[in-house]
Amino acid sequence: MKITKIDVMLVDVKSTDNPGWSPIVCRVYTDEGIYGDGEAAMAYGVGATGAFGIIQDLSKKVIGMNPLDNEVIWEKLYKSTFWAQNGGPVIFSGISAIDIALWDIKGKYFKMPLYQLLGGKMRNKLRCYASQLQFGWGDTKVAAASIEDYVFYAKKAVSEGYDAIKIDFFTFAPDGTRYNSETTTRLQSPKYVNMVINRLKAVREAVGSNVDIIMENHSYIDAQVAVQIGSLAKEYGILFFEEPCTPNPKMNKFVCDKLNIPIAQGERIYTRWGYAPYFENNSIQLIQPDLGNCGGITEGKKICDLAHIYDVGVQMHVCASPLSTAVALHLEAAIPNFTIHEHHVYNLHQYNKQLCVYDYQPKNGYFEVPDLPGIGNEWSDYVFKNSILVTIK
Repeated sequence: MKITKIDVMLVDVKSTDNPGWSPIVCRVYTDEGIYGDGEAAMAYGVGATGAFGIIQDLSKKVIGMNPLDNEVIWEKLYKSTFWAQNGGPVIFSGISAIDIALWDIKGKYFKMPLYQLLGGKMRNKLRCYASQLQFGWGDTKVAAASIEDYVFYAKKAVSEGYDAIKIDFFTFAPDGTRYNSETTTRLQSPKYVNMVINRLKAVREAVGSNVDIIMENHSYIDAQVAVQIGSLAKEYGILFFEEPCTPNPKMNKFVCDKLNIPIAQGERIYTRWGYAPYFENNSIQLIQPDLGNCGGITEGKKICDLAHIYDVGVQMHVCASPLSTAVALHLEAAIPNFTIHEHHVYNLHQYNKQLCVYDYQPKNGYFEVPDLPGIGNEWSDYVFKNSILVTIK
């Protein structure tokens, strides 16, 4: 079997709620009629067009190769592209998209779901949390501004069966405007510290002690502010403190040692080489690799296995299309150190749901794993009709 061509697409989701959402996806075709779909997890922030370009460049290197040789292809892309070694999100998002598509092909070829190829399911259901409630919890994106907003969305998620939620309490000001780095870095005045802690306190009181709260900060604050806020947040039983500072093993270690709160990091850490220093200095307790930018399934499994050596838990970072949701569920089901799955609020939005044939959603706070061959999801007709599409042959 050989790879014959690859479609690379920059999708226009036509969203007024989230106009910056720019999924970068691909479909890999073979001479046996089997195709596989993949995604580069750079739909948000700045850099989506970089991912769009790098997948095209990488695709030229794999045309004619056997898609079942995922390890061979991964090593070729890593060693023959110069920039992949010690590379960052753009190049590893490109490798990830192609790698995911190859695993999709492999599953279809052997008529097995992905989790079976990864060693089998260790669990039939996966606990998940309602993620990023500062953007609301419904089918439209909103700004949680008042304490009443935070309480409302937290209670709404819990009423749907979730017993874990995640919130960045320092994203929006009380007037609904978004804070910038000038506000959130360096030691904070009581005005901002009290705002964050009062929001957290209100949510904890609203949901009770049997609901886990993950406090997110998207690395917008620095290590000093993380310690300042985290020391006060401890009282409210934080499950994990996510991205409390710039992803850096030394800064992570500083925050971890000062707070004695489990630290979560990973959506901006790439490959096993990127994760190794965090494991070696015990500065991370929950890794959050994104299979759409850490190097794909081939590399993601290695990262999870390496974490297992150090008793570090795993939660895949999932802020992408329903295709990436399916991919994450397969790997999370197959590893021993799975902790919890991220169910991002964007997965409730129609502009995202329309991208795939299947829309997997949890029931009562738990996901089931797709049982179809391969990933168990694929791009919808919408993607092919509403994209800038480049075909590499």
